[in-house]
Amino acid sequence: MVNQFNLDLANVPRELRLILELLKRNNHEFIEANKSELFADIDWNLFIEQAKHHRVYPVLHSTFKGISENLIPSFVIQKLSLDYKRNTFNMLQLSAEMEQISKIFTEDKIRLLFLKGPVIAHDLYGDISLRTSSDLDFLIPIEEIENAEAILVKLGYEKDDYIKTVLNDWKWRHHHVTYFHPQKRMKLEIHWRLNPGPGAEPSFEELWKRKRRSKLTTYPVYLLGKEDLFLFLVSHGARHGWSRLRWLLDIHQLTEQDIDWGTTNKLLKTYHFHNVGAQALVLTTELLNSKISNALKPLLENKRSWGLAQEAIFYLERMVNLHTDPIPEDVSRYHTRHLISLMSARQKLLFVLSFLHPYPEDAEALPLPKQLHFLYFPLRLFIWAWRRTRKHALP
Repeated sequence: MVNQFNLDLANVPRELRLILELLKRNNHEFIEANKSELFADIDWNLFIEQAKHHRVYPVLHSTFKGISENLIPSFVIQKLSLDYKRNTFNMLQLSAEMEQISKIFTEDKIRLLFLKGPVIAHDLYGDISLRTSSDLDFLIPIEEIENAEAILVKLGYEKDDYIKTVLNDWKWRHHHVTYFHPQKRMKLEIHWRLNPGPGAEPSFEELWKRKRRSKLTTYPVYLLGKEDLFLFLVSHGARHGWSRLRWLLDIHQLTEQDIDWGTTNKLLKTYHFHNVGAQALVLTTELLNSKISNALKPLLENKRSWGLAQEAIFYLERMVNLHTDPIPEDVSRYHTRHLISLMSARQKLLFVLSFLHPYPEDAEALPLPKQLHFLYFPLRLFIWAWRRTRKHALP
């Protein structure tokens, strides 16, 4: 295959480009041959900052052993080694909590599928110390939400975010709710969808049929099937602009496993994630030297796939953090446009139609008795216009 496209990385910081070279497997000969260029003028404090921002310092820590001495300052190695040890301890704590949660929920006859955390670290990297996780994310049937909350409250967890909703729009506009344990300093996210809506995705029953049992724990802990995991990881990473390399590294690790790419391709097309799947594969092949199935190589010859991948480089150039407010206005505007560009025609139509459904802000602007909430549909446009007028009128 002749590659007629290239990603423009000219504005990506040298420190991050070095990190990318270090993350590539079996890349030591290239690094040694080009060390005078790769390691020249590196701001090592920025290198550490980038490694921590992108959550790839555990893997970097393991790659340092194959690099010639004196290329990386000792203080950098010591700092990332300390962070690596802290992360290992955190992952062990999360693993224990995950197994306990799985046992308690199963005994209460609530099925759950862990989406991220230690099970993914073990499944993709073979070692929980090589991936970071700040919380436990698991998916349950939507009808079990109240039962799950009751269990977590008994265990000492407190709801950390309260979703405003009108006419049950929480069921499709949102996809998870967060709980925090003040003593354990542990955070859990209960999902009832893989991604926020609107949009189609596999049902819990479908995902449960294709589930796998993790080899990490003694008590049964279940995670997504490999093909469903790819669908989830690319949709999640794309939704955040691949602003952290850890998500792309997950895709790289998954491409090296025994995965049915034919089934994966069908899932991507069925649920309209073909664009984000193509974007992810272009990024991981170009930035991390991933190898992909021959069946998917036509994606690398697709101009749109490369265009979407180039759009994601914006986030690597600026070390964007989409998880902490306030998000810079220029980044927010770019991110909104980028998410729309990733949508299929059907997803764009659903996105536009979703604005016709009332928002909780409508109920705040014009409080009505619950039995009259249906009136928010015909009043939606008028309330929206009034809210905007009032907003601009305020000092």
